[in-house]
Amino acid sequence: MELNKDAEIDTSQVTDARGSGGSSGFGGIPIPVGGGLLGTLLVIGLVIAGAFIAPNLGGEGGPGVAQACSTANPDRLSVPECRNTLYVNSIQAYWQSAMPETFGKPYKQTDTVFFSQAVSTGCGNADSGVGPFYCPLDQLVYIDLSFYDELARRFGADGAFAQPYVLAHEYGHHLQNLLGTAADVRRQQERDPGNANELSVRMELQADCLAGVWASHAAGTTDTKGVPIFKSLTQADINEALEAAAAIGDDAIQKKSGTQVDESKFTHGTSEQRRSWFSTGYKSGDGKSCDTFSGAV
Repeated sequence: MELNKDAEIDTSQVTDARGSGGSSGFGGIPIPVGGGLLGTLLVIGLVIAGAFIAPNLGGEGGPGVAQACSTANPDRLSVPECRNTLYVNSIQAYWQSAMPETFGKPYKQTDTVFFSQAVSTGCGNADSGVGPFYCPLDQLVYIDLSFYDELARRFGADGAFAQPYVLAHEYGHHLQNLLGTAADVRRQQERDPGNANELSVRMELQADCLAGVWASHAAGTTDTKGVPIFKSLTQADINEALEAAAAIGDDAIQKKSGTQVDESKFTHGTSEQRRSWFSTGYKSGDGKSCDTFSGAV
């Protein structure tokens, strides 16, 4: 994978909340064991001690990010937040046109929030331990960029394309929110709590599939001036995304934690399921192929 040094990095699509803290003293968002890693937070505990926890964010982009990622910096593509902002630009550029074409509904751009250690969100407080996540109430993607170090060190997914896969998965949740899929799943979980985990797995696998759809078209995405964002994208890059998907399967995480594999606690899908559904999206290049709610997964 080679990013195009001539592509403009649109830092208006990210918010830099690093250094802003995040704890308001109300407690955190409850995340099930093993959950949160590349997933959607369960929208529970939204009102704690009678107070709604509102986002505590810095300005869009932030002067540090904007300066680091400007064309005046010849080394900007070596800066993690700049590369990740460019990934966000690519993902949103694709869905801006593909969502109405595929699903007949308009795409609404949203920010990715870079935070460090802890952050306050529209869904409550969270810390880095939950991994990257999407909050459906404020419609923002959140990530502590140090997660990528953990992904490489603990799970062995150190390929460069693992990073855009992570973001594309979270933006898959944004699409689910815009399409009403997420709200429908939450209603089904409330009506049938015994199948809540299975429904969660199906939603996570759909986000993996949607990430694969973006990956299929990533090489054709451009900045606002029509300059290609990627100079090259190879099968080796796609393999890195597949390795990342496999590394964070529920079964792989349970094995790494030294516990016995327990399917009843799965919330994101097995390594093979995650690889398979990313591949489905990538090979088809069509969001309509991502129906994980019909039949077996």
